[in-house]
Amino acid sequence: MIYNIPYIAVVALILIGLYAVIFKRNLIKIVIGITLIESGVNLFLITLAFREGSIAPIYRGSGSNPLNMSLPVPHALTLTSIVIGVAVLALMLSLIIHIYKHYNTLDVSKIGREKE
Repeated sequence: MIYNIPYIAVVALILIGLYAVIFKRNLIKIVIGITLIESGVNLFLITLAFREGSIAPIYRGSGSNPLNMSLPVPHALTLTSIVIGVAVLALMLSLIIHIYKHYNTLDVSKIGREKE
């Protein structure tokens, strides 16, 4: 049961993120939801790389067995995903700043409507 906790956390992060993206109207909350989904996917990639009793792939000790090492590819994909996620987050936040300057609101339902 304890080995299922990361998978439960992945599902919880993705579901909470989807809830925020679908049901919230504030742009900042939507961006937070997208970030939670990204974190859930990154945790899933790291969880896939886990092997019972494995060591880090960077370690080359005296008795290291290649069959006893964890998978390095998901770790590299996760690092790449984190870097791309930070860049996308910065882009989304800069777009939100421009939207706020133009419409003076962060509410999705009020954006794009003509001022009366």
